[in-house]
Amino acid sequence: MKPIDILLVEDNPGDAELAKEALEESKVNNNLHIVGDGEQAMDFLYMRGPFQDKPRPDLILLDLNLPRKDGREVLAEIKNDANLKRIPVVILTSSKAEEDIVKTYDLHANCYISKPLNFDRFVEVVKSIESFWLSIVVLPKETE
Repeated sequence: MKPIDILLVEDNPGDAELAKEALEESKVNNNLHIVGDGEQAMDFLYMRGPFQDKPRPDLILLDLNLPRKDGREVLAEIKNDANLKRIPVVILTSSKAEEDIVKTYDLHANCYISKPLNFDRFVEVVKSIESFWLSIVVLPKETE
C-alpha cells in the first residue's frame, strides 16, 4: 500500500515536531510534509516553486494563526478550488474561540480540533486524527 501524504501547515516548530513524532509511531505508512505559513501551503498545493515535485496530500492538518496568509484564508482557497476541495482539512489549532469554530465550519472544514497543551494528549490527538481519517474514512480518489 502506498504511503499516505499528509500536509501539516504549522508555524510552531515545537508543535510540528510533536506531530511528526506522533505520526512516526503510527500504524499507517505516511509521508509528512511540513510548511510554516499559509503562502507555502498554497505553493505546496499548487506545486509551485520549491514544491513542484511534491505530491497532492491525502489529508491537510491546518493551524489557523499563521504568518503571511492565515489558516482561514488557506481553508477558503482550498474549499473554493474544484481540484482541491475534496482533500480533507482538519483544523488543528490552539484557538478554542467559538467564532473560529463557526467560521471554519462555514468555510467547510472537515473537522476542528483544539490542540491540547499536554504532550501525551497532543500525541494521542494526532494519532486519533490519523487513525480516523486514514484508516476508517473512505476518501474519494483524486480527480484531474
